[in-house]
Amino acid sequence: QVQLVESGGDLVQPGGSLRLSCAASGNIVSINAMGWYRQAPGRQRELVAAITSGGTTTYADSVKGRFTISRDNAKNTVNLQMNSLKPEDTAVYYCNADEVRRFNGRYFEYEYDCWGQGTQVTVSS
Repeated sequence: QVQLVESGGDLVQPGGSLRLSCAASGNIVSINAMGWYRQAPGRQRELVAAITSGGTTTYADSVKGRFTISRDNAKNTVNLQMNSLKPEDTAVYYCNADEVRRFNGRYFEYEYDCWGQGTQVTVSS
């Protein structure tokens, strides 16, 4: 089974920076897309940024120019560098991995739409 573990969430002042990290494990061979989503209280979960194995990135309009997503395919990790943070960035941030090819001990299989447990980011003075 695929496991995603996030880290890096914290309380930060407006204008500050944070770096979120996510590591995927579970006898993984490859991952197609990895990304970060967030969910604020009373709101739906939304895409923040995503990156394919080839390096193609997608960003929500609200974070363009402030956030940068990156990944290490060999280590199955994805990071989110967040700069110029605003109070409206406050949310639980979730790591996502889609189309994960892994070896279960007998054969190769795929898992789709895998989620981490989330990490809290609070932007407040």
